[in-house]
Amino acid sequence: MTTQSSASDTGSFFGRLAEQITKFSGSTAAFTGAAGVVLLWAATGPLFHYSETWQLVINTGTTVVTFLMVFLIQRAQNKDSLVVHLKLNELIAATQGASNRMINAQDLSEEEINTLHRFYCLLAEKAKQDTSLGQTHSVEEAEDNHDEKMAAQRGEK
Repeated sequence: MTTQSSASDTGSFFGRLAEQITKFSGSTAAFTGAAGVVLLWAATGPLFHYSETWQLVINTGTTVVTFLMVFLIQRAQNKDSLVVHLKLNELIAATQGASNRMINAQDLSEEEINTLHRFYCLLAEKAKQDTSLGQTHSVEEAEDNHDEKMAAQRGEK
């Protein structure tokens, strides 16, 4: 007996429904169905003499579907983004010598993110001065390593 349940077995009814609709909406069957509806609508144009009501049907239908899909897409994107953050956090936490300050960086303020960005830009500039491309370091190790290399080039110890 397994104790692990799949995502579709847990969560709210809306969550499960949204997950299923999201999966279906990206399928070939959904695209074929949507294209079929548009073709059927276009084919009925002469029957309804291309009336305003005939045009209103497709306009209303596509507007409602678009409105709902925006929320489903955003929900899926939020979930995917969170999963990527969790996976990256796990990699950072599991990597010996990595800087743990980046765990949950997505929760930092915009000002803090900009400060870190400037710091990594500076680190990248220092890395450009290094001749070895085969070494990677944590932020702290890279700075120490860079300082040691510069001191060695100047003949210091």
